[in-house]
Amino acid sequence: MKNIEHVGSDSLEALSNTGLSASKQRKLKTEIICAMISIACLIIGLLYQFFVKTDVVVAPLCFTIGFLVEGVPVIWAAIKGVFSKDLTNAMEMLVAIAIVACYLSGDLVLSVLIPLILNLTHFLEERSIVGGRDIIDGLRRLQQNTATVLEGDERVVVDVKKLTVGQHILIKPGEHVPIDGVIISGDSHVDQKSLTGEPEPVDVKPGSPVYAGTVNLDGQLIVEVQKEFVDTSFSHILSFLEKAERISVPESRIIDRFMRYYIPFVLAIAGAVALFTGDLSKAIAILVVSCPCGQMLVSSAPMIAALSVATRRGIVIKNSKFIEDLNEIDAVVFDKTGTITKGNLELTDVHPADTDTTKETLLAVAYALASGSNHPVSQAVLNSVDEKAVTKVNCGEVKELPGKGMEAVLPEGQTIRFGNYAWLSEQGIVIPDAFREQCVGSVSYVAQGDRLLGALCFSDTPREEAKQVIEQLRDLGVKQFVMLTGDRSQVAERICAETGIDEFRAQLLPEEKLSAIQELKATQKVIAVGDGINDALALKEAHVGVAMGAMGSDLAVQSADVALMSDNLLNLPFSITLARKTRNVIYQNLVLSLLISFTMILLSSFGVISVLAGSILHNVGAFTVILNSSKILKLNKN
Repeated sequence: MKNIEHVGSDSLEALSNTGLSASKQRKLKTEIICAMISIACLIIGLLYQFFVKTDVVVAPLCFTIGFLVEGVPVIWAAIKGVFSKDLTNAMEMLVAIAIVACYLSGDLVLSVLIPLILNLTHFLEERSIVGGRDIIDGLRRLQQNTATVLEGDERVVVDVKKLTVGQHILIKPGEHVPIDGVIISGDSHVDQKSLTGEPEPVDVKPGSPVYAGTVNLDGQLIVEVQKEFVDTSFSHILSFLEKAERISVPESRIIDRFMRYYIPFVLAIAGAVALFTGDLSKAIAILVVSCPCGQMLVSSAPMIAALSVATRRGIVIKNSKFIEDLNEIDAVVFDKTGTITKGNLELTDVHPADTDTTKETLLAVAYALASGSNHPVSQAVLNSVDEKAVTKVNCGEVKELPGKGMEAVLPEGQTIRFGNYAWLSEQGIVIPDAFREQCVGSVSYVAQGDRLLGALCFSDTPREEAKQVIEQLRDLGVKQFVMLTGDRSQVAERICAETGIDEFRAQLLPEEKLSAIQELKATQKVIAVGDGINDALALKEAHVGVAMGAMGSDLAVQSADVALMSDNLLNLPFSITLARKTRNVIYQNLVLSLLISFTMILLSSFGVISVLAGSILHNVGAFTVILNSSKILKLNKN
């Protein structure tokens, strides 16, 4: 009975579809066989009683066998619970006393029926909770067991656990990606919904990363292995999911303390009723209806439901801070790059230096130089300018100077340059202060010979949903929003103005971000949200650390308490909503289960509920808790 793993009337084959582990399935199969034997003994005994009125041997013997087969495991679990002080055996302790009392008082039929009915109803409870685990178990089944390794012209199928870094594997359309790697050949779309919760497939090409547990949809890919099996993002996520299923929240500890007093209380009530009424059946009924099935599920059922919802959304919950601290948040601290912003530079402004230079000329020179570089600024130019619309500039080979910029020589001998202020100033190009003040963001200047042509301004633009997220968090009661960044104050101020963030602290080193978190923690409950790489210290220091876009980043998952596997910032307010809903349901379950238990005990004391009825009705609390917990699953549909 422990951990609500009980038998039922389903066939043994059906167990393979429950989502339970192999050891739990074996335990359930054993209990089903025991239940079948007990049912057979019960039926034979009842038939002998009915047809052979004078029988005093066969029927009692059958009932005794049924009692031993079905009742002894309960009694043994209760004895172990007494000596180990394991409160998860509280139900077995009460049931064991009840069935032993029935047997010794001569009510042999009830001594078999009580554990039999309890096991049947508890098996149904188990199936209900397994329904909440389906999404997690389905995620585990996404792990590919084999991979096709390319060895010269040969293709060798190997166990995915034997793959080593640097090997090349073939992934055909429709196959699951077996390992984390990078594409070296092929184009396709990859379904990452299992990890990120995002429904749209991702376009991949040579150089794109792919992750274990995702699905290659429509193109053949050759992938170079980047991580071994145990180190993949998928393996880490599954490990955290398994730990999350065992999260112990504060409310479960309240139940543990309560159970230390509950069992002596029930025994005292049952003893008093038996003593003052002289009716042992009432005392046995009290023991049966008081079985704390509902109390055992008060926190576990909501947590399983919350874990299922979170997993569907690409949210990994790592510990009980999900319940404890996310409900009390006062301040949210954001990293800028990759969290509030997209993390990609975009061309925002084009400023010619004088009236003799047009924007088209300025872009043409910048485009010609950017074409010879992979620098993020150059890529921003290439992505923003239409190659067909820009005038082609004939120049010699583009020379890239790391940390400075690019230059090339025109046919007439003049040098064109595209780079930062310090470098162009070194080359004797005058950039007036008044002109510099017009340029906002990350600025690169363009020059021809010793003449300044103008400047291109770049910015890491806010995510489309950033402002909406701030508004939702305000509605949830968050009072303060702070952005920490290593970027300049001018850039940070613009981002805050566009997103609605209250304040910022700019040009910070990781250690200074840590100090800022510590300062805020002194007076408020703080969430820190970052990309998990340069924000690891801040994520660990905050009351709750949330890693954004954590798929593929080991440090992100390890540093945070909650990991958002996709770049969807809307999952942050959703996580807080889910945590609050879960805590509310836990409190509701606590009240419901206790109210139902005490009502059942009261009714049994007055003989309203018989022993047989009690063996069925005692599960009302458990089913009520499960039904109430299922409300959490509806959040995923919103």
